Amino acid sequence: MRFDSLDDIAAFCRDLPRGNAAAASVAAARQAKLTKPPGSLGRLESLVEWMARWQGSEMPHLERAAVAVFAGNHGVVARGVSAYPQQVTEQMVQNFAAGGAAINQIARLADAVLRVVPIDLARPTSDFTLAPAMDVDEFLTAVDIGYCTVEPDDDLLAVGEMGIGNTTAASALCAALLGGDTARWIGRGTGVNDDGLERKRAAVAAALSCHAAILGSPLQVAVALGGRELAAIAGAVLAARQYGIPVLLDGFVATAAMLPLARLDPGILDHCRAAHVSAEAGHRLLLRELGLTPLLDLDMRLGEASGAATAILLLRAALACHAGMATFSQAGVTDSNG
Repeated sequence: MRFDSLDDIAAFCRDLPRGNAAAASVAAARQAKLTKPPGSLGRLESLVEWMARWQGSEMPHLERAAVAVFAGNHGVVARGVSAYPQQVTEQMVQNFAAGGAAINQIARLADAVLRVVPIDLARPTSDFTLAPAMDVDEFLTAVDIGYCTVEPDDDLLAVGEMGIGNTTAASALCAALLGGDTARWIGRGTGVNDDGLERKRAAVAAALSCHAAILGSPLQVAVALGGRELAAIAGAVLAARQYGIPVLLDGFVATAAMLPLARLDPGILDHCRAAHVSAEAGHRLLLRELGLTPLLDLDMRLGEASGAATAILLLRAALACHAGMATFSQAGVTDSNG
């Protein structure tokens, strides 16, 4: 699919597939018959129903789980907002290719295919304290790259990112679209010291001032304050919605990437679950604003879809119980109704 304008994206978000409620209902009915007290597997049960709804099957499966990691570079790094130099983005992409990163190990353990998609790393976005990070065409190209990364027969999509400086972009998006005290959205990211934290705060404040005229338009905010990897995450999640694929969102940056679309229609997140809440300042608050309850709380803040891939293991546990447990009648066990 090709989005030729911001209006195309907005129109897509107004006409979203709603999933298969009947499949979710049948899955719930099976949960009630399994050899356990009602609801005793807690959120594992609701996760099965959620997957059933979006896969359109009462017996959801994970034969083809995919992890997509999008990489981009940010011009705002020139403001001293990161503890690492910009070339680390490319170096980490090479590390992914060589199998040496955390996400390689977790994706392998989760039996998930890993797709790493660097986007124009040699050409960082513009410094958004002075100009829009991207023009509309650049943004749309990145959205389309993300969309095309998803394959229609994927059973699940976990999305994450790599990009030095992208927690500053995520913080700017949150501050622009959710308001309040700007400082609450700004954390240490890669581990900046106090001076670096002040530079991040100054950069976000300057960005909000520079782009004050467009803060009421979520998609224009995504263009002006986001990044190519954030736009690609949004595109991938849109594709997953079109194909009926449930999505696990990684940490602060991946969640912030969805904020502009959620401001258009909160229902865009119905096929998504927050894999975890990261240690990055602002993520817990952002999840609360979006009505997302994280599956895991492990103080992770690595990015690169590591939290989302870890949560795939949780989904596998939920589906194994759903498919493999005996019903009361099959096991000859008396249920709570006698």
